[in-house]
Amino acid sequence: MTTTEIQLPKVAQTRISRLAQASGRSPAAMLRFVLRHGFDAVELSIQENAQADAEFVAGATLAHTDVMCDALKAVQQARQAARAAS
Repeated sequence: MTTTEIQLPKVAQTRISRLAQASGRSPAAMLRFVLRHGFDAVELSIQENAQADAEFVAGATLAHTDVMCDALKAVQQARQAARAAS
């Protein structure tokens, strides 16, 4: 991969540094994400990840197996209701 030196405006540099710190990544790694996805998408992703982490720590989440079990029960109930209606 070739490298190219670019000059970013101070505002963009500050924004990348802030996002890098919030995500635990280096500014260089964050720049690659921003170039690929754009500032808005990266900021939203970091916010959503932080919110999910906080919900997990607070115990406000469900285990994947519990969610899948509930979904399977809902599908089975819908099938039984459809059979009863026919």
